[in-house]
Amino acid sequence: MTQARQHSIQVVAHRGASEDAPEHTLAAYRKAIEDGADALECDVRLTADGHLVCVHDRRVNRTSNGRGAVSALELAELAALDFGSWKDAAESPDWRDPSLTSVLTLERLLELVADSGRRVELAIETKHPTRWAGQVEERLLQLLGRFGLAAPASPDDSAVRIMSFSARSLHRIAAAAPGIPTVYLMQFMTPRMREGRLPAGARIAGPGIRLVRNHPGYVDRLHRAGHRVHVWTVNEPEDVELCARLGVEAIITNRPKQVLSQLGRL
Repeated sequence: MTQARQHSIQVVAHRGASEDAPEHTLAAYRKAIEDGADALECDVRLTADGHLVCVHDRRVNRTSNGRGAVSALELAELAALDFGSWKDAAESPDWRDPSLTSVLTLERLLELVADSGRRVELAIETKHPTRWAGQVEERLLQLLGRFGLAAPASPDDSAVRIMSFSARSLHRIAAAAPGIPTVYLMQFMTPRMREGRLPAGARIAGPGIRLVRNHPGYVDRLHRAGHRVHVWTVNEPEDVELCARLGVEAIITNRPKQVLSQLGRL
């Protein structure tokens, strides 16, 4: 593995530096930027009053001190919850600051990236199924437009990419904003995808690390079909080594600092 190959792999912080700080919080994303992550991954859901927030689960029960579905709660209700107390904060008292562990809107995350002082890309995952069919993508593109990110000159110039397990969601994005790269996330390899085909509207393959472990030759087939490969969620050193050996273009990880170090970039 050459130094050039190591440097060509983008390191993406999954839900922020989520091993070290509570996922999807300002604390986690600030840590990821400080650690040198090339990009930040986030999941987005639409609140009952139309705000995009960074929450993975359909319900807030696991990652906050509240209960209920994100789609049934308004932003003010979510803002009253603590999204950091579930994680051990013994080594990082900063997590106790409510401003760092309140619900994070996508707008606030975009502001953080804009103020970071360097190029930090965003990998935004739309969650499905949802009661807001089509509205998530519409609101997402509107918000990206406000930050000048909805119409890049080409996919290679884009600082944002949209990811989803839903081919329909990616088709909506590709039709409305053809310059934004789209990533089709997958846990399994269906027969029609075996030779590297992706659904219409998807430009980048996003296999899970378990799929890559079980079928390493699939990465080569995806490359031969003309697709880049972004693998999630890669935390173990042996998996980082496997991804580097296979020549993937991006590693999505809870441990951006450790992965950057293993790739010789720290």
